[in-house]
Amino acid sequence: MASKTKRFFMLGNEACAAGAIAAGVRFFAGYPITPSTEIAEYMARELPRVGGQFIQMEDELAGIGAVIGASAAGVKAMTATSGPGFSLMQEFISYSAVVEIPCVVVNIMRGGPGGGAATVPAQGDVMQARWGTQGDHPVIVLSAATVPEMYYLTIKAVNFSEKYRIPVILLSDESIGHLRETTEIRPTESMEIVNRRKPDLPPEQFEPLKADMGQAPPMACIGDGYRVKGYCRLTRNERGDPGAVPDVQDRLMRRQESKITANLADIHMFEDMGAGEADVVVLAHGSNVRTALCACARAREKGIRAGVFKITTLWPFPYAPLNRAIGRAKGVLVPELNLGQIIGEVERACKGRAPVVGLNKVDGTLITINEIFDAIVELNKS
Repeated sequence: MASKTKRFFMLGNEACAAGAIAAGVRFFAGYPITPSTEIAEYMARELPRVGGQFIQMEDELAGIGAVIGASAAGVKAMTATSGPGFSLMQEFISYSAVVEIPCVVVNIMRGGPGGGAATVPAQGDVMQARWGTQGDHPVIVLSAATVPEMYYLTIKAVNFSEKYRIPVILLSDESIGHLRETTEIRPTESMEIVNRRKPDLPPEQFEPLKADMGQAPPMACIGDGYRVKGYCRLTRNERGDPGAVPDVQDRLMRRQESKITANLADIHMFEDMGAGEADVVVLAHGSNVRTALCACARAREKGIRAGVFKITTLWPFPYAPLNRAIGRAKGVLVPELNLGQIIGEVERACKGRAPVVGLNKVDGTLITINEIFDAIVELNKS
């Protein structure tokens, strides 16, 4: 008998962990940190039941290091943390990018900087997710707005990581991580599950870093009988030999970045929720999305054309789709639980076609419907 869609009343963090297991993650290493700890707790309980392994490490540095090692050995691997731990992981994220070892990092954001406030929602790690490591590096960053999205975006994050051989970061915040919602979970066999491409050449002909522009090379894992010297963190040629040769450095950098730029249609996830016909567009992601939708509905009741442009893929930022969506807009409102991080990218996308106004909150509470509605009214007057 075919399995059916099931409904669960799940915590956001539980949905994330369940999605990881559905995507084939069989290794988790991490360190407890509020407000992400429920992910580790779920994995500690459930991974052994599917033949996986959970390890609590001594800190976040060791956690992501173990994850990268497990992935290099052929296992889909993930870790989860919050802002302070995410900061510690940046050097390993850079390493994962340059040696093209897939991994997923979930960051349930909380107030900062420093230790900040552990039990309040924030969106202060948006720019760190893209620019936190040294050097140019390919990365995909996703943002979950609901508990069901925590489940399905975790699967998407694992798929992207395996397909493009890059670190993929899933951002959420305390309000989503600790929210319970009814979540419909489809049978795994009905979903796309991506596994990394393996070499189809004999070991003596295999070049670990040889791939066309826009592609990730096949991945030979430790123990497969292939050369894996491509895992050196230095600049390497297609054979994996290190050397700071200008044309080798240029070729490696451009080919790795092209994995993102040549595949934007596959990577970008966004939704035009009335933005194309709106006088005021609200650009929202994460926990601000539903509040923005309610505020826009209230604005339309008052005769103001307002719509939401929801972005799920934060990086690479959907510049062209947003530029098309603003259409006739008088202005664009950007609510953020920070002092203004994604707003600069919105301004770049709009190219001066409409004024862009931020609505920022950093007191540990969510932006309210009234606050967004009032800002829409003001923008509509301009």
